[in-house]
Amino acid sequence: MKTAKLVIGIISLVLFVIIALQSCAAGVSNALEENGELSGSAGLILGICMVIAGIVGIATRNGGKGGAYTAAGFYAAGGLLGIFNAGSYSDLYIWSGISIIFALVFFIGTKRSSGKHE
Repeated sequence: MKTAKLVIGIISLVLFVIIALQSCAAGVSNALEENGELSGSAGLILGICMVIAGIVGIATRNGGKGGAYTAAGFYAAGGLLGIFNAGSYSDLYIWSGISIIFALVFFIGTKRSSGKHE
C-alpha cells in the first residue's frame, strides 16, 4: 500500500497542473459568457484538494491511519464538489471521478491494512 500511496500522490501533483490550467480557461469562459456557472472555480478547488491530498498521502505513506484518512477526505471532498458544480466544464466530471477513485483506494487500502504491519 505504501507504493500505491506514493504513486497516487505523484499522479495527483501532476494532475493538479492540468486541472488548474483547464479550470482557469473554464473560469474565463464562464465570465465572458456571464452564465453564472461555478465550474472554473470548482475545478480549481478540486485541483487544490488533490494537491493537498497528494502531499499528505506522500508524507504519511509510512505512518498511521490518520494521514491516509485525511488524504481520502480531501480527495472525496474535492471530487464531490467537482461533480456537483461541473456545468459546461465536462472534463471536471472525469477529474472528479478520478479523485473519488483515489479516495476509495486510500480509504479501503487503509481499512484492509489496519490489522497488518506493512
